Amino acid sequence: MLRELLEEHRGEELDLYARTINPQFIRLLRTIGFDRSWARAEGAYLYDSGGTRFLDLLGGFGMYNVGRNNPRIRAALIEALELETPGKVQLGVSPFPGLLASRLLERAPASVGRVLFTSSGTEAVEAALKLGRAATGRSKILSCEHGFHGLTLGSLSAAGDAAFSRRFGPLLPGFSRVPFDDLDALEAALRAEDVAVFIVEPVQGHGPYFPSEGYLERAQELCRHYGTLFCVDEVQTGFGRTGRMFAFEHWGLEPDLVTVAKSLSGGYVPVGALLMSSAVYEAVFDSLEHSVSHGSTFAPNDLAMAAGLATLRELDAGRLPERSAQMGELLLERTRPLAERYEIVKEVRGLGLIWAIEFQEPAGGSRSWRLLERVQAGLFAQLVVVPLFSEHKILTQVAGHDSNVIKILPPLVLSEDDVDWFVEALEATLARAQKLPRSMLRFAIRAARANRPRGPFAKTA
Repeated sequence: MLRELLEEHRGEELDLYARTINPQFIRLLRTIGFDRSWARAEGAYLYDSGGTRFLDLLGGFGMYNVGRNNPRIRAALIEALELETPGKVQLGVSPFPGLLASRLLERAPASVGRVLFTSSGTEAVEAALKLGRAATGRSKILSCEHGFHGLTLGSLSAAGDAAFSRRFGPLLPGFSRVPFDDLDALEAALRAEDVAVFIVEPVQGHGPYFPSEGYLERAQELCRHYGTLFCVDEVQTGFGRTGRMFAFEHWGLEPDLVTVAKSLSGGYVPVGALLMSSAVYEAVFDSLEHSVSHGSTFAPNDLAMAAGLATLRELDAGRLPERSAQMGELLLERTRPLAERYEIVKEVRGLGLIWAIEFQEPAGGSRSWRLLERVQAGLFAQLVVVPLFSEHKILTQVAGHDSNVIKILPPLVLSEDDVDWFVEALEATLARAQKLPRSMLRFAIRAARANRPRGPFAKTA
C-alpha cells in the first residue's frame, strides 16, 4: 500500500507539504536551494531522486548517531512487530520498558536510580522541571543564557535565546537565567535557596559553546550546597556524540536529573527519557495515589523501547563513542589550521562529533561583510552552507539565529574518507567565500529579502 501511494505521488512531496503543512518551510528550502526530492538514506549518506549521494553532517539534528536506516535497529523493530506484544496495557506493563531502563541505568552514574520515559526531548525536560518542583517544594527554575531545551512552553521558558521565545509570551513565571560558564552569577542566583532545578547543557548546542575547566564540577557542588537539583540536558550530547556515552562523563558529574532523547531509538521512533535520582522519585511518587503523578499515553511504547535496546547494543558493538572521539580528533586536526589560513575564520572548536567553525569580519574591515551584517546578521555563514550543499553535496547548518557559526552533528559512523570530503570542500568554499564575490552578495541579499514576514498579520512599515 505504501509503495503504491508513494509511487502515485512521486515528485509531489514538496508541493503537497506546502499545501497541507508548512508552505513557509518549503519556501525557505527553495530560496536556499535545498529543495531536493530525497529518495533514500544509509549510514552517513542521503540520496536524492536522481541518485546523487550527499554527505549528511546534519544527522537529523543529532538523531542518527548509529547511522541512518541502521539495519540492526530495523531488524529489532521488525522482530518487535512480529512478536505481537500487547503494547500499552496502561493498567499493566510490558517487559520492554524495564529492560531498556535497566540498560540505561547500567550506563548512568550512581546518582540516578529511576527512569521515566517520554516521547521527545522537550517532554523529558518538562518532566525534569515538573518533578523537580514537586521534589524540592520550590518553584524557581534556573537555566543558562543561550541555552536550548525544547520548544514546548515550559522548555521554552527555560531556554536562553529570545529568537525562539519572543513571540510566544508571556512565558511561565519562576524562570530565570544566568550566563553560561559564570560561577559567580550562578552562586548569586542560588544563594536564596529557593531554586528547585538548575538545568544546563554540558555543551551548549546553539554554539556550540564549551565550558571552562572546573565550571560544571563547581556548578554541581553549588547546587548540592544550596539544595538545588542539578539537571544535565543530554538530549543532543548523549549516546556517544562527544566521544563518551554521556557528555557529563568528561567531567565526572553525578547529576540528580538527566534528560535524553534524539538518538536513543536510532532515529526510527520518537523517544525520550528522564533519568532521576531515587530521592527525586521517592519525593514525587510517594504513595499509591501518586504512582501516576506523571506520564504520557504513548510512552513507553514497545517499538520505541525495542529500538532503544537495539541502539544501545549497536553503540557498544560498534564502539561508536570511541569512534566519535577518534573522528572528532581527526576533524579538529584537519580544520584548526583554517583559522591561521583565513582571516574570515575566528575559531574552530569541537568535542567528539559536535564541531563548529565561527566566522568574523576580516582584520582591517570589509565593506562587503558590513553590508551583509546590515542586511541580516549571520549571512556569511549561510554563504558557506549553501555552496557546501549545492556544489559539494554536503548537508550542514548555521548554528542558530543571527549566528556566523556553522555546526555539524554527523552520524557517528563517519569515516576518514568522509572527513577528507568535508575538509576539502570546506577549504574550497572558504577560499571563494572570503573574497565575497558579487554573485554571493546578490544571493545573500535575495535570501534575506525573501525572509521578510508575509501573511495576514505581518507588520508593515
